[in-house]
Amino acid sequence: MTYLKHPVSADRPARIALIGAGWIGGFHAESVARRIPNARLEAIADPALPAVEALAGRLGVAKISTDPADVLSDPDVDAVLIAAPARFHSELIAAAAQAGKDVFCEKPGGRTVEELDGAMEAAENAGVTVQFGFNRRFATDFAAARKLIDDGVVGVPQLLRSLTRDPGTAAGIANPERIPPRTIFLETLIHDFDTLNWLNPGAVPVRVHAVADALVAPAAKAGGLLDTAVVTVTYSNGAIAVAEANFNALYGYDVRGEVFGSAGMVTAGGPQASGAVSYTAAGIGSATVRLNVDLFHDAYTAEVARFADAVIARRDGAGASAKPGPGWTDARNALAVALAAAESAETGLPVEVSAVAELRAAEPELRAAGSERQLAGDTV
Repeated sequence: MTYLKHPVSADRPARIALIGAGWIGGFHAESVARRIPNARLEAIADPALPAVEALAGRLGVAKISTDPADVLSDPDVDAVLIAAPARFHSELIAAAAQAGKDVFCEKPGGRTVEELDGAMEAAENAGVTVQFGFNRRFATDFAAARKLIDDGVVGVPQLLRSLTRDPGTAAGIANPERIPPRTIFLETLIHDFDTLNWLNPGAVPVRVHAVADALVAPAAKAGGLLDTAVVTVTYSNGAIAVAEANFNALYGYDVRGEVFGSAGMVTAGGPQASGAVSYTAAGIGSATVRLNVDLFHDAYTAEVARFADAVIARRDGAGASAKPGPGWTDARNALAVALAAAESAETGLPVEVSAVAELRAAEPELRAAGSERQLAGDTV
C-alpha cells in the first residue's frame, strides 16, 4: 500500500531535565514524560543512583547521572526541574541560570531571603525563566476562588484562612527526629503563606505572630521538631489572616482556604476524594484523600505544563507572550513570612516582616469593581 501524507506539527517539545529523583520529583517526571504533550523528559540527575535508575527505567529515559552538572551542560536540555532537598535550591537555580537553562524549582527557593535574592539575580542576568512550585494556585477550586475575588464577589478581603493538615496514622509521625527544625514553616506552611498572599492581591504581609509545638511527637521537640502551628499574618491593607498546620491528620490530607470580605466569602479545598457521600446506619461518610499527589494531581501537572509553555516561548523567541508564575516576588514574599513565623515561634513575640526583608506586592492592588489579571502571579 502507499501511505497518504498527513501534515504534522513541527513544534519541538520543551526538553526538561529533572534534578532530584525523590517523591515529588518522580511525580513531576511522570508529568513531563506522560501527561504534558509539549514536554519531553530529557535526563534525570540525583546522587542516589538506584533512585535515578528506577525512575529512568520506568519512564524510558536514556540519560542519567549522579551529578547535576551533567544536565546543566547538556545542549539538548532546555530547562531543569529542581526537586532536590531545599538546602540546594538556590545554588541549583544560580547554576542553571548561568548555564542558560530555564528553571522550575520546588519551594522554598532558598533557606534565606539573601540566598534566594542571589539566585534570582543570576537568573535575571541570564534572562532565563524561573517558576516556583506553589501548586495550590493551579488547583481548580483555588483558582476559581481567586477568580471570584478578582470579580469583586467578596469585596475587599478582611479575614483570610489557610490550613494544611498532612495525612497521618494512629502510630504518629514516622521518624520525627529526621525532620529538620523549621520544616513546618519553610516547607509546609510556606504553601499557606503563598496562598494567603495570592488571595489578598496587592497587599503585603507586615506582621507575623506564630505559636507552635510538638503535639504529635512531643519526645522529638528537644531535637527541634514542631509538628503543629498556628500563625497570624497582618497585611498592609488591614486584612488579618490565619494559617495553621499539623503533621498527622488521621482522616486524610486536608488543605483548605477561605477569604471573607466586605461583600461576601469564598472557600476552596477540603479532604474529600469525591462528592459522593454515604448515608448508612453507621452514619454519614465520605472517602478522603491520603496523598498530596492525589489531592493535587491536576494542579501539579498544570503548573509544570505552564512552565513547559514558557520554556518553549522563550526558546522560540516569544517569551513576552508567556507569563509563568509564581515568580521571584511571590517566592520571596512567602519565604519572608515563613522566616518571620519561625522567629516568632522561637521568641514568642510578634515579628515585623520588614525586619526579615522589605517586600513589594507581586501584582497590582485589587480594585473593588474587579479586574482581569494573570492567576499565577509575576514572572522573574
